[in-house]
Amino acid sequence: MPKKRRKFTDDGWAVWIDGDDVSTVYINDWLNPKGKSFVDFSIRIRGIKSCKGMCVYVPFAITRQEIVDISLNFHDKNILRAIFNTACIVDFKKNEYASEIAYNGKTVDIVHIENLNFVMEPIADGTLLKFSFDTLQPYLDNDEAYFIWRMPHKSIDEIFHQRTNVGNVLQRLRDLVMSPVVADKYGYAIRINEARLLPEEINRIGVFHRQKLNKAVVTVAINEDYEINDFGCYRIHRLEQQLYTNFAPEKFVCDDAISYQWNQTRQISSQGQYNFHFNISKESISRGSMLVYMILLLVVGAAGNGLYELFIYLLGGK
Repeated sequence: MPKKRRKFTDDGWAVWIDGDDVSTVYINDWLNPKGKSFVDFSIRIRGIKSCKGMCVYVPFAITRQEIVDISLNFHDKNILRAIFNTACIVDFKKNEYASEIAYNGKTVDIVHIENLNFVMEPIADGTLLKFSFDTLQPYLDNDEAYFIWRMPHKSIDEIFHQRTNVGNVLQRLRDLVMSPVVADKYGYAIRINEARLLPEEINRIGVFHRQKLNKAVVTVAINEDYEINDFGCYRIHRLEQQLYTNFAPEKFVCDDAISYQWNQTRQISSQGQYNFHFNISKESISRGSMLVYMILLLVVGAAGNGLYELFIYLLGGK
């Protein structure tokens, strides 16, 4: 019977766009159980010409230095093909604030947030990002735009963090001997604009609950050594290494990573609530158990050799 370890986290994100729009939120998680995980957060705004600004609540503390404008990688057409799933024509950095991408018969702007003077405000256990579009508007040629950035996914790192269970020494030794197989199970829930998971400071801002999101998509990329529940997936595929070269986060190994995608729209939830949940599991041999077994083998071997020598001596052998 494997020894089971379960960890779970439930994150509440919030998005509000000031304007008459129908927008989509994309959350792309790069899960790295043995290192630092990252999340790419992207928002597609349709009708940005009539939008004044945008606010995003991130459910963990983040600094400006930790936010990376990954739209600056979009000069690489392989990366664009991997993300948009089609060939793209790009006018990279057509001006100070945006690039322009044409694909599937439409043209959109990609906003480079690195040059935007957005505000970051610590709230409860998270951070509120405030974007004003006043300066940006004259530089946009299209009525659809993407905002995309990468940051460390600290709540994911927290559930993957290994903790030492300090308990009764004999009990711990027995567990190591009796349960060499360790079954790790991690649960993660993503909820967007769900009031009961948001801090009071956000709930007091009523506009967060009058958002006009049309769709939310969550993509998870993880090492194949881990299993993930995929019954609710829209699409599953292996990461195309040649397409993601120079785009995947530092130290993220794409060699054996699989991507899982969930999709939720207002057709599923007419109230506009977007809730995603997935489990990640892995069974492995406990290093502690292997160490105990090796020590026991050495002890038994040494004891057996001593008994053999004693037996030969008692029989008068040399």
